[in-house]
Amino acid sequence: MHSVRRDLGLLRDRRFALLLATRTISVLGSGFAPVALAFGVLGLPGATPTTLSVVLTAEALPMIAFMLVGGVIADRLPRNRVMMAGEGLNAAAYSCLAVMMLTGWTPISGLVTAAAVSGISTAIFFPALTGIVPDVVPAERLQTANALLGLGSNISRVAGLVLSGAAVVLIGAGWSLAISGAMFAVAAVLVAALRLASTERAATAERHSVLADLRDGWREFSSRQWLWVVVAQFSIMVVAMQAAHGVLGPLVAKESLGGAPAWSAVLAGEAVGMIAGILVTLRLRPRRPILVATLLTLPTALPYLLLGAAAPLWTVVASAVVMGICFDIFGVLWNTTMQREVPPEALSRVSSYDALGSLMFGPVGLMLAGPVAISVGPRPALLGCAAVVAVVSLLALLSPGVRNLRAPRDVPGTAVPDAAPAEAGA
Repeated sequence: MHSVRRDLGLLRDRRFALLLATRTISVLGSGFAPVALAFGVLGLPGATPTTLSVVLTAEALPMIAFMLVGGVIADRLPRNRVMMAGEGLNAAAYSCLAVMMLTGWTPISGLVTAAAVSGISTAIFFPALTGIVPDVVPAERLQTANALLGLGSNISRVAGLVLSGAAVVLIGAGWSLAISGAMFAVAAVLVAALRLASTERAATAERHSVLADLRDGWREFSSRQWLWVVVAQFSIMVVAMQAAHGVLGPLVAKESLGGAPAWSAVLAGEAVGMIAGILVTLRLRPRRPILVATLLTLPTALPYLLLGAAAPLWTVVASAVVMGICFDIFGVLWNTTMQREVPPEALSRVSSYDALGSLMFGPVGLMLAGPVAISVGPRPALLGCAAVVAVVSLLALLSPGVRNLRAPRDVPGTAVPDAAPAEAGA
C-alpha cells in the first residue's frame, strides 16, 4: 500500500498531472480515429481496400518524412509548445475529415491532404512527447511516470475504441471524426498551459545547422547497439502490423466477424491488455530491460495468427489482450531505458531516429495490403504477418547489446523483480 501511495503521489505534481491530462485526452480522441477513418473510407461509394490503403499511406509518408525535423525542433524549442502545435494540426486534420464525411464531398485528393496533415502533426508531436518526461519528473521517477502516462493513455484508448464502434453505427463516421478533432483541440489547450523549467535551456542553447544537429543525434543513436537493433526489428515488424491493423484486420472483420463493432472489440482488447500491463510495469524492474522487452514482442503475433486461421472472435480478442500486455511492458521499459541512457539535450532527436527507423517501411505494408488481400485473400496475408513478427523478434535476440544491457545499479529499484521495492522509480 505504501508503494502504491508513492507511485500515485506523482499525480500531486501539477506539471505531471497536466501532462497526464493532455496525453489522456489526446489518446481518447485518437481512439475514435482508426475505426471511424477505416469504416468511413470503406463505406464511401466505389471505395475498395486499395482506397483505404492510399489514405492511410498518405498519413504515414509525411509522418516519416518530417520525423527527424520534429526531433530537431523538440530539442531546440520548449517541448510543450511543440506538442501544442502537433495537437493543433491533428485537430485541424480530423475536423476537415469530419466535414468531408458529413457533407458527402469526399474527393480522394481532399482525404489524402487531410491525412497528410495528420501525419505531419505526429512527426512534430512524438519526439517532443518522449523528451518531455525527463523535463517534468526526476530521474528516479521515470518508470513510474511512464507507467502512469501509459495507464491514462490505455484507459482512454479502451474508452475511445469501445465507443467508436458504437459511434460509427449510431451517428456515423463523420461525427466520430469530429469528436476526434475536438479532443485534439482540448489537448492542445492543456499542453499550452504546461510550464517547463527546461525552457530556458532550449531557448539559450547554442544553435547549429539542422544537419549538424541531425549528425549529433545520429551519433548518439548509432553508438548504442541495443537501440538500433530493436529499431531495425520494428522497421520490419511494423510493415506487417500496419498491413494487419490498418487494412487486413478491418477487412476480415467486415467480411466475417460483424463489421466495425467486432474490430473495435479486437482493438479494445489490445487496449485492455495495455491497462493490465501497467500493474506489471509499476513493479517490474528487470536488470536487463531490453532483453525482457524484446522477448515480449514474440507473443504479439498471436492476433494475426488467429485472424488468419479463422478462429472465433473471442479468441482473437483474448490474444489482443496478450498483445496489449506485452506492448505496454515493452513501451515502458523502452522509453525509460532511452530516457536514462540518452543525454537529455539529444533525447528528442534520438527518439525521432527511433520513430523514423521503426515506422519508415510501414507505408509499404499499407500499400501492399490492399492488392495482396485481393490477390491471395486477407486471411493468408494475416498468417504471413504473424510469421514476419515472430521471425524478426527472434533475430533481434541474437544481438549482445539487446541481451546484455543492464539497468544502472545506482538507480533505485533496478534489482531483480522479486527483490525490488515496488515504489522504486526510473
